[in-house]
Formats: sequence, C-alpha cells, structure tokens
Amino acid sequence: MPGTENGGPALVQLAGVHLAFGQTPVLNGIDLAVRRGEAVSIIGPSGSGKSTILRCLTGLLRPRRGEIRVNGVEVHRLRREAEFVALRKRVGFVFQQYNLFPHLSVLENVTAAPVRVGRMPRREAQALAMALLERVHMAHKARAYPGELSGGQQQRVAIARALAMSPELILFDEVTSALDPEMVGEVLTVIRDLVEDGMTCILVTHEMRFAEEVSNAVCFMEAGRIVEAGPPAQLFGAPRSARTRAFLQRSRGGPRQAVADPYDDYPSFDPLRLAV
Repeated sequence: MPGTENGGPALVQLAGVHLAFGQTPVLNGIDLAVRRGEAVSIIGPSGSGKSTILRCLTGLLRPRRGEIRVNGVEVHRLRREAEFVALRKRVGFVFQQYNLFPHLSVLENVTAAPVRVGRMPRREAQALAMALLERVHMAHKARAYPGELSGGQQQRVAIARALAMSPELILFDEVTSALDPEMVGEVLTVIRDLVEDGMTCILVTHEMRFAEEVSNAVCFMEAGRIVEAGPPAQLFGAPRSARTRAFLQRSRGGPRQAVADPYDDYPSFDPLRLAV
C-alpha cells in the first residue's frame, strides 16, 4: 500500500475507496497509508481526484465503498454530527483559499476555534495563538485584519489556525496555487518547518521540487487512481510508469500550474462549526 515503505502502523489508511458524483466516477479504488510523522504528497493533473481524497479523510465526502481510518477512527462508518466534530478536531485542513473571517483580527481568527469549539479559556487561547503566529512568522500582524495582509501572509495565518486545535494530521490542499509566485516560498517554508518538526501531513500540490524535497512518499494520480507511488527519489528520478514520466516532464518544463480541481466547489467546512 502506498505510503508505508518504512513499515510500522499507519495513522491514516484508505483501502479500496470508490466515490462518484452522480454517474461520474471520481475515485476508483484508492489504497493509501500514511504513518505518524510522515509527509506524503499527492501529485497529478487537475481533476484526477487529489483534493477529493482529502475531503473523504475528513468526512466531507462519503465514499460509495471502501474503508477510511484515521488513527483508528473508521471515518466511513461515521454518521452522527458529534462524531464528525470529534474527527475534525484531530485533523487540520488548509484550503487553497484562506477562508479567514474578514471581520476578525489575525489573533481572533486563530483563537476562535479553541475558544468556541474547544472551550479553552480566552487568555490561554490567546497565548497559544501568539505562539502559533510566532511559529508561522506572523506574530507581528496579530492585530491586523485579513484585508491588510498579502495572500502569503493570509495563508500562513490559515496554517496557524489549523494548528490551533492541536491536530494529529494536517491536510494541505494546493495551498500555494492562489498565490503570486513571490509569495509561494514563504508558505512552503512554514510547511517545511512543520514536516521537520514531525507533523503528519498529506499535501496535494503542483510544487514538484517541494514535494520531492519534503515527502517521505509521493503518489501520482490520474483518473481517480494512484498510478504510481514510492519514495521521492524513485518516483521523480526513475518513474516506472510512462504516464508519470510524461506528467513530470511537462510539469518541469513549464510554469507552475496554478489550477484548481473541478471538485473544489464540493463541501468545505466552517472552522468553527467543524461539522458537516
């Protein structure tokens, strides 16, 4: 199963996952495993189902068949809202668009979920938020509002907000695709630091060099299937599949692909509600 080359128990496991939107198949038998402390990148053309996998992991989308487990929680069996709330407290999700509350300051955006959902005392939540903003190099903007920030700064605040619930796993969905090229590096630096600190991450990305640098394993997807998966050195250096080779040649030969998955309009969740 992709993502378990180093052995050991998996924090995340998908087995035989199939999903369709109406008559359109989107995932066609996904097998994937991610160990605690690993970073796994998912690459592939737009519309291949990459972002859909992330949404399945949080219960935002329900597979037609197959099994999904996150640290022992059988996500495919969850039905009650309280169960989804409990899951999403443990899984952080950073989207392409920052989804910050425009009427709240940076500090208030980061403290909102710990206070309202986690019932953390406000003073404690503010101390935590300041520590997280320091971690993403945004403490100096704590009193600013999202409209006063660059795209890269807003995305770093969004990462701090995801960290505020102390997740076991963070999902990154094309977090640099909406950014100007000069802002990409500052966001990737923050993610790199999280990976080096041992945060378990799954990244959907078009940043090939970054995926090669930070990942324990990389999966190439097309048409709802994982065509090839393996360590970065193998997948980028000596891909077995002709389709993988063709994709990598195009990706390396042209500009960064800032394209969205056509299924991005399917459900997202309010970081305060943390429920479907």
